[in-house]
Amino acid sequence: MTSSVLFMCANNALRSPIAEGLARFLLHGAVYVDSAGLRRGALDTFAVAAMDEIGIDISGHRAKALEDLDDESFDLIVTLSPDAQHRALEFTRASATEVEYWRTFDPSIVEGAREVRLAAYRGVRDRLLSRIRSRFERPGASVR
Repeated sequence: MTSSVLFMCANNALRSPIAEGLARFLLHGAVYVDSAGLRRGALDTFAVAAMDEIGIDISGHRAKALEDLDDESFDLIVTLSPDAQHRALEFTRASATEVEYWRTFDPSIVEGAREVRLAAYRGVRDRLLSRIRSRFERPGASVR
C-alpha cells in the first residue's frame, strides 16, 4: 500500500503539477502527494486552465526541483518524462522506493490556436486522471 507518492517531470510546471492536483483531489489525503522537477519552471497557464475546467485549482502551485523537497522519502515516484525517469532511478539507487514511468506527452509542444493547444492539455489531464484512478484504486473502494 502506497502512503506517499512523488510525481516528477522536467520542470514541475505542467505534467507533474497536473498529476499532483489530480491525486490530491482523488485521494482525499489518504496518500501524501507531492511533485518536483529536475529544475524549476514557471507554472504553465494552459495546465491551470485545463485543471480549472474540472474544478481543481492548481494556480497556487510553486515549482520545485528535487533538491527543494522537504522530505525525500517516498514509497513511490511516478516519472512523467524520460529525463525524470533517469534521474529518479539515480535518486533512489540506495532506497526501497518504487519508481514507475508513465510516459506522458508534453502538450507544450503543440502549436496552433488556443483551443487546439488546450485540447492537448485536456488529453494529458484525462490520461493522468485515468492512470491515477487505476493505480490507486483499492478493492472495495473507489476514488472519485
